Amino acid sequence: MKLFVRRFYAMFFAAIAAVTMGFVVTSCSDDDTPSTGDAPQYITNEQLARLGCYTDLHLHLDGSMSIQAARKLARLQDITLDMSDEELRKQLQVEEGCKDLDEYLEKFDFPGKLLQTSVGITESIKILAQELKDMGYIYAEIRFAPQKHCQKGLTQREVIEASIKGRQEAALPVSLILCCMRGDDTHEENLETVRLAAEYLDKGVSAIDIAGAEALFPTSAFADLFQLAKAKNVPFTIHAGEADGPESVKVALDYGARRIGHGVRSAEDASLMQRLVDEGITLECCPTSNLNTAIFQSISLYPFPLFMEKKVKFTVNSDNMAVSATNVIREFQLLNNAFHLTTDEVKQLLENSISASFASESLKEELRAKVNKAFLQDK
Repeated sequence: MKLFVRRFYAMFFAAIAAVTMGFVVTSCSDDDTPSTGDAPQYITNEQLARLGCYTDLHLHLDGSMSIQAARKLARLQDITLDMSDEELRKQLQVEEGCKDLDEYLEKFDFPGKLLQTSVGITESIKILAQELKDMGYIYAEIRFAPQKHCQKGLTQREVIEASIKGRQEAALPVSLILCCMRGDDTHEENLETVRLAAEYLDKGVSAIDIAGAEALFPTSAFADLFQLAKAKNVPFTIHAGEADGPESVKVALDYGARRIGHGVRSAEDASLMQRLVDEGITLECCPTSNLNTAIFQSISLYPFPLFMEKKVKFTVNSDNMAVSATNVIREFQLLNNAFHLTTDEVKQLLENSISASFASESLKEELRAKVNKAFLQDK
């Protein structure tokens, strides 16, 4: 029954992509059914909870501030938070019924106020890293926009140096991704971010990204940023294929991105999915976030089966732990509830994250060893 459900969803999404591209889809006959060999070993949510070898490649610092972290950061900076936990939660977490990405992004305003000093930024990295380790993470790539943390006089350089200090004192291996921001008046700040990323590359900073209102400020308007990044040998990932459609993913690939933030709208274009496979591109998928922003109305519509069938490389991430009230474990469990994951699929997804990460090759080998050990122990 589980295999039937998986196959049904894969065919469903393939039909959508084919209609979009003008193709005709015929049903599979009994002769087309692949041999399954040994029966697949499905994983339980309990097993997922205790694996203890998780990574997160798409994790926003300001969107992942827990209530406890907010209170600690406020105390450290002599900021008064005269709110109950429930009131604070409403400042940090999106409510049900969120209309779109633009409304979702409003939840970043409050945590941003606690990230305007060097001590706030340093401690936020340390607190988040400790929370991740306590949940069983072994590696994380934390991203933030330096220009968003200059409201009280810090320079982008000072923001980056504060974050590097937090990374150096973190409870687990962390890489930093510096975000440029979409907007009408962010050009000079974005160029500065790219230049500083080049200066601090391999000193804690691993890559750049561009974030913000994707539909309002399309990726095609920021070509010069990624031309500069390529000229300075700065790796980059790009938010695309989320609020904007598959064309935005094509633009990101044309710029030279090797990873795509979200990218789930690629499922609407069969030729694009094949391009992702041919070029070895990895998608940073964040299911709960995509539900929050109404990209999909139900997890049953998430293109997981199609990506698996088409061999599109993708990873499972949380995006914003606080805003979406989630973490990578919950994301895997969400997918498991809908699509009945096998142990091999979970292991492959974890290995995808390690391979696509901006970590050093030596660290990647350490992380792979931890994943292998976790799966051997859980048998």
